[in-house]
Amino acid sequence: LPSPYGIGDLGSAAFNWVDRLHGAGQRWWQALPLGPTGYGDSPYQSLSSFAGNELLISPDGLIDDGLLRTGDCVGHALSPTAVEYEKVVPFKVHLLETARSRFGAGARPDLRPAYEEFCHANARWLNDYALFRALKARYNGACYLDWPGELVRRTPAALARAQQEVANKIELVRFSQFLVSRQAKCLEQHAHDKGVRLIGDLPFFVS
Repeated sequence: LPSPYGIGDLGSAAFNWVDRLHGAGQRWWQALPLGPTGYGDSPYQSLSSFAGNELLISPDGLIDDGLLRTGDCVGHALSPTAVEYEKVVPFKVHLLETARSRFGAGARPDLRPAYEEFCHANARWLNDYALFRALKARYNGACYLDWPGELVRRTPAALARAQQEVANKIELVRFSQFLVSRQAKCLEQHAHDKGVRLIGDLPFFVS
């Protein structure tokens, strides 16, 4: 989808596409798997069966939510025709860090109950996933089998220590999953209102 932010997202272009499908009399929108991948990897090689790809989060949506300002999103040379992950990833991560910082400082307190409910309802996968992503970043994207043995074996003391050491990154991952889920539900509701049903696909290999 077209976007000024270097990669398609769940923002206005996605809503406009639903409107175009509706106007053309189409009733289905089929998408590839939308899970997180190693950047540039196949969407069928997801890092999770449950998580959404945080790169799909719309900066414009975060501006509308009062978690970002317009000035946070300018001054970046992003291609309008190709996804350059080496530029897009740090740009999006910085925006998400900014949004998380503002949320933690008290912006949009009305979203706090929804965030806590999301974390509680999805704790079965979210907590381990957030720790995994935080540690994967800490070890520069290395395969988990190359991490310290006590983490590979999930030694409780090592996991507890790691959770403390990367707590901020864990919270960022959890918050990002809340945002992508929230924006996806808004798009889903818009599609349903327009009579457009969504059909997805599943990754056949969890990386």
